[in-house]
Amino acid sequence: MNTHSEKPSNNEVVIDLGAYLSVIKQSKWKILGFAIVVTLLTIMVALTLVPKYVATATLLIESEQTKAVSFDEVYGLDSTKKEYYLTQFEVIKSNSIAREVITKLNLKDQTDFIAKPSLTGELKGMVKQLLPFLNKKESSDLSEEEQTEREMLGLLAAFKSRLSVSPIRKTQLVQVSFESSDPKLAALVANTVGEVYIESQMRAKMGITQQASSWLNTRLSELRIQLDSSEVRLQAYREEQKLVDIEGIAGLVTQELEQTSEQLVDARATKNNLESINRVINEYGNDNIELLGSMPEITSHRVIQDVKREVVLVERKVSELSEVYGPKHPKMISAKAELATVKTNLNKQIKGLITGIEKELNRTMRTVNALERDLAKIRAEYQDITRKETQYNQLKREVETNRNIFNTFLSRSKETEVTSDFSSAAARFTDRAYAPKDPSKPNKKLIVILAFVASFGFAVVMTFVFDALNDTVKNKNDVENKLAQRMLGLLPHVVVPKKSFFPIHAYLEDTYRRFAESVRTFRTSLLLTQLDRAHQVIAVTSTSPGEGKTTTSANLAMSLAQMGKVLLIDADLRKPTLAKRFDIPVFHPGLSNLMIGTEQLAECVHVDTQSGVTIMPSGQIPSNPLELLSNPRFAELLGELKTQYDHIIVDTPPTQAVSDALVIAQSVDSVVYVVKSDITRIKPITAGLERLFEVKAHVAGVVLNQVDMSKSKDEHSHGYYDYYDYSQQPEKPQA
Repeated sequence: MNTHSEKPSNNEVVIDLGAYLSVIKQSKWKILGFAIVVTLLTIMVALTLVPKYVATATLLIESEQTKAVSFDEVYGLDSTKKEYYLTQFEVIKSNSIAREVITKLNLKDQTDFIAKPSLTGELKGMVKQLLPFLNKKESSDLSEEEQTEREMLGLLAAFKSRLSVSPIRKTQLVQVSFESSDPKLAALVANTVGEVYIESQMRAKMGITQQASSWLNTRLSELRIQLDSSEVRLQAYREEQKLVDIEGIAGLVTQELEQTSEQLVDARATKNNLESINRVINEYGNDNIELLGSMPEITSHRVIQDVKREVVLVERKVSELSEVYGPKHPKMISAKAELATVKTNLNKQIKGLITGIEKELNRTMRTVNALERDLAKIRAEYQDITRKETQYNQLKREVETNRNIFNTFLSRSKETEVTSDFSSAAARFTDRAYAPKDPSKPNKKLIVILAFVASFGFAVVMTFVFDALNDTVKNKNDVENKLAQRMLGLLPHVVVPKKSFFPIHAYLEDTYRRFAESVRTFRTSLLLTQLDRAHQVIAVTSTSPGEGKTTTSANLAMSLAQMGKVLLIDADLRKPTLAKRFDIPVFHPGLSNLMIGTEQLAECVHVDTQSGVTIMPSGQIPSNPLELLSNPRFAELLGELKTQYDHIIVDTPPTQAVSDALVIAQSVDSVVYVVKSDITRIKPITAGLERLFEVKAHVAGVVLNQVDMSKSKDEHSHGYYDYYDYSQQPEKPQA
């Protein structure tokens, strides 16, 4: 499927560039004329403009010089130099620099600085001359100094409006530019601004250095006294507390404190262990050797373990001998005695060990008490030394701080003394300004070009605006979109001599081939509009007079006459024109006579020999045309005429003037609505069509008349017929 043939959806907006170009093409001479006129006026104004010259000097702003006292160093601040350079740029633009330059160069006598009276000022002066009482007190209120200051303020405003200071990004360079009608003066002022700035900064630095030197000397005396006082306090405290090596003493005490704390921890652990064993012994009882012997603290002792091994060996020996000997055997008796001795020894060792544990517990408790007393003593001694050390360090830090500040100020003071009679420039010239050869403004060529482009663009925009505000019908799109009607065809505008009418037989003349072809196209479109509907009786109407409905009716009749027998009826019973256009006598009977019945059909028609069209003029103008046309006799008459003619064309009055066309429309097969291109407004056309729809008339479509082919881009307008050479000869009437 070819996607290019698909129509855009309702939500899509289609921009017809061809339509815009067509609008521009139609008004091209107006647009060009407007642009030329504006450009010529601009040229005249540009020739009167005074040229302005701009001279530029370039300065290098040096890095900020080392200060006599750097508070950044004293307080540890780290500031960037961005603010410094911005400050220097503002200093160059300051009023103080401007005042000095104005005074130095005596700029008040220069042409650029002489105040020119404005239109408002001239009007004010004229009023004061006419009404002198209005300014009697003005001169007396201002002193000479105030008047001078007022003049200086005016000079400052004029000066600063011409001065430009522009830093070059990412550099220490700044451009000082001045604008003047005199190129030499522009260069002189730009250079003088740089020189005055450099001189003023040097003067300021010299003054600051001298002030700093005086302040530093005063401050040094105060700092020396503070330093001496802090040193005296430190020495007095050391002697008072008898401090030789406080750091060493503090270290020894700290070491002793740590050792005692460790010993106390070990002693307390031993004490706790012995106390837990003694509690178990007390629970078991000192005589319960069997339970005491099962305690882990007893059984784990080396002596107890050795004795228990001997008991086990002897018991094994007794067991072995009992298997061989009886209980009264000497060996058995000896072995049992040995076993009893070993067990007695075991009990003795257990009792001895328990007694030793009690003694060890008492000894450990005495050790813990002694260590706790020693630790408390050492702690008190340590706290005393710590307090002394803290006080000593405070006094020492005060001495060191005062000494550092004193040394810093002493160093700055020496530097200031050395450099007090010299100060480097804050800036220097990298390029001095020179008198320019060419003016910087106005760029007369650019002004003229911009004026032409702007005026041309303005004219184009206004053309679009006027075109948008134009609510007339100009082409097929307007007919289909604005009127919602079918476009049957268009008839081109034909230029005719003044005080003459368009030839009624233009369709048959070789001179009007394009017009004839347009009529044939209109005819074909009309006949093909609805093939299932008869177009035997066709009414032709329009919105208002002068839109060409009579010419359209006549030429449509001539075109249809090539295919059959055609009757052309002039139904405009108020202002008939067909008789006059076809050179039929005005007294010739016609439609009104036939309706009244005073004449017969043969007497009321006239055959045009040139075209073969039968014409029925209006006849005698009745007093009541609407009533006459509303008579059922009119419809009956059309029915009778259908039997005699293949096509009947009825030329009706305009819809907006009278209601005759509405009455006629009810009795015909279809209605052709003629609209004059680019003349008739849409609202009255719509009103006329609505009136036809209200009476249920069948409107076949719209014919756009008197179309300017040079402006139209409609496919019906031009090119197609000429290309195929369809309009060489008009069709001949059938016999």
